[in-house]
Amino acid sequence: MGNCLKSPTSDDISLLHESQSDRASFGDGTEPDQEPPPPYQEQVAVPVYHPTPSQTRLATQLTEEEQIRIAQRIGLIQHLPKGVYDPGRDGSEKKIRECVICMMDFVYGDPIRFLPCMHIYHLDCIDDWLMRSFTCPSCMEPVDAALLSSYETN
Repeated sequence: MGNCLKSPTSDDISLLHESQSDRASFGDGTEPDQEPPPPYQEQVAVPVYHPTPSQTRLATQLTEEEQIRIAQRIGLIQHLPKGVYDPGRDGSEKKIRECVICMMDFVYGDPIRFLPCMHIYHLDCIDDWLMRSFTCPSCMEPVDAALLSSYETN
């Protein structure tokens, strides 16, 4: 078989040797003021929050008031009931079969969260949604009002 990439030299050893320009760009010690590149450091992911539906900020950029509101919202979300998706024995049963947020079918054993309006969603999908907007994605009912009224009746 022939080599379709013809090199100008008869041997390919010349490709293994660095040229002067390559050595200068990598800093092989010829210039004393160049520092070696910093070692690889893994970046710690900073959580992103939504103080209002139209705003996105890193956790480090939130004001104290926004941090308090987000903590309260997380607390309310944690009070919503959660469960595991079980379609029932009869597959023809009229049940919700799809999470309207991610548009994926529910699978037996998926963690789900129930909203006061009785709509269900994947746990991660609805938790992320509720961090942005505290309304049901299907019926637009305010979730916090229903939660607070359930506390008053108990």
